Amino acid sequence: MNNYTTETGTDINKAAELLINGELVAIPTETVYGLAGNALSGIVVKKIFEAKQRPFNNPLIVHISGIEKLSSIVKNVPDIALTLLQTFSPGPLTIILPKKDVIPDFVTANSSHVAVRIPNHGLCLDLLKRLPFPLAAPSANKFTGISPTDPSHVFSQLSGEIPYILDGGPCNNGIESTIVGFEDDTILVYRLGAITMEKILQIHPHVKLANDHKVIHSPGMMKHHYAPKTPLILTENIESTIRLYDNKKIAVLYFKTPALKLSTAYEKVLSANGNLTEAAANLYKALYELDKEKPDIIIAEKLPNIGLGQSINDRLTRAAAK
Repeated sequence: MNNYTTETGTDINKAAELLINGELVAIPTETVYGLAGNALSGIVVKKIFEAKQRPFNNPLIVHISGIEKLSSIVKNVPDIALTLLQTFSPGPLTIILPKKDVIPDFVTANSSHVAVRIPNHGLCLDLLKRLPFPLAAPSANKFTGISPTDPSHVFSQLSGEIPYILDGGPCNNGIESTIVGFEDDTILVYRLGAITMEKILQIHPHVKLANDHKVIHSPGMMKHHYAPKTPLILTENIESTIRLYDNKKIAVLYFKTPALKLSTAYEKVLSANGNLTEAAANLYKALYELDKEKPDIIIAEKLPNIGLGQSINDRLTRAAAK
């Protein structure tokens, strides 16, 4: 446990100076806040794992400022990877490519491949351009906890662990990047995220979920992840599930405003009119707020399993896993 007095602010020069001096800084991206440090320093990367209490066998994503930086950290970029980057970057796309030795094995959990992305957040990109190294940056929360989409979420989990939170406001996407790898002419989706399978299929005809077919170890594949402290149940029928727990203090997470209002202690709606993009942006904030009420159980409504709904259901399924 460190004893930092954690500050929150918008001073990009301070953030850069801390990072150059080997410290960790929470940074904004368009998806979630990241816990960032020098990706080329094994000592700094180890600090990230320790602050998050993250096991060393769970690799990190490396953040760069542009496609032109790829050649400094990866051995080669397949044509289809370049096409995806040109289409979706800067943005919530992470690609897994063969790493150069400059990337410490700590970053990749001893894999020969590294996960890389170019975030679509002005403050984050400005910071990356000021630094002489890329940033390793998993989500800025304790391991398996709810991903932070606001500086206050970071502070609640990492206060005292890091010196600075660079405040870039609430995250727009609110759900992590989509992680892809490549096998022959097929794009393997290792983690569903803010870029949907449907969008990737518009670029390339051969796309499939990796599931347990993980030749390359990818971030974001833990069975239990993205979870509140309160036990969570994912259901297709809120009303019948609530009846099973009528002796409990219940919090409910709805996809959209229900036709029938139920008498639960506390509830949140991801999108009043059922907009999947809005639901994704609100997911982690809603889970944080429900968790703060300290209910006995959170009952979450399963979303339509299409587009971003598939990605949100993936997060809720992992949050519910034991």
